[in-house]
Amino acid sequence: MIKMVATDIDGTILGWNFEFSPAVVKCIKDLSEKGIKVVLVTGRMHIAALKLAKKLGLSTPIVSYQGGLIKEQDGKTLYEKTLNPERAKEVIKWAKDNDVHINLYMDDVLYVENDNIAIKRYTGERFIPYKVCNFDDLEIKNVNKILAIDFDDAEKVTGWVNYLKKQMPELYIVKSTPYFCEISNPEAKKSCAVEFLSKYYGIEKNDILSIGDQDNDIELLKAGGIKVCMGNGTENLKACADFVTDTIENDGFVKAIEKYCF
Repeated sequence: MIKMVATDIDGTILGWNFEFSPAVVKCIKDLSEKGIKVVLVTGRMHIAALKLAKKLGLSTPIVSYQGGLIKEQDGKTLYEKTLNPERAKEVIKWAKDNDVHINLYMDDVLYVENDNIAIKRYTGERFIPYKVCNFDDLEIKNVNKILAIDFDDAEKVTGWVNYLKKQMPELYIVKSTPYFCEISNPEAKKSCAVEFLSKYYGIEKNDILSIGDQDNDIELLKAGGIKVCMGNGTENLKACADFVTDTIENDGFVKAIEKYCF
């Protein structure tokens, strides 16, 4: 019996137009009324995910930064894993040396060095505030994650992931969309966060449904007793899933929930 649904946001319940379909909103409301906990598990910042949780009428804790932070909606931190400051500085230097745009997240604040098209596109789609400054002027600590972006060349992003994994194998480095390379603490994984919440609530793994669409959701699916991949998901994720549902455009999340929860 499913007692918790751990769901990714973008491409899973949130459409490409950055809106929830009426069917998804109703489905999540029905889950909550049935007593099934719905937990958002995302690479987004906490403050960005919080707005979406409120839109959905959720009161559960939010998993952000790929699993690096779990916070109650009143601000209480339940779990936090940040990047080693020295490693973060190495990533920042690599980015500067190679002219790579990075988003630097510290204490749930987004910093960039250049107010360029990449950050405007990223934040404009997500309605996120950001600060522009020289990273050399910042005290690098409490780094939630670093996000390297190239909206024009997905293969280049794959190259970054492969290179950084070789250089810093102890870190968690993953491609979260074709254009995003995420660098985090090794315990900042969606699986670690869901496992924490399963113990927090006393819910067995077999009673958790996990659902996502990208390679960073492989860790999310690992934490679920029922593993669901969206129809628009990556081939790597589909290989990990028990069930491949329909696409985001066709409310695949709703169809999976109807199959396993209702």
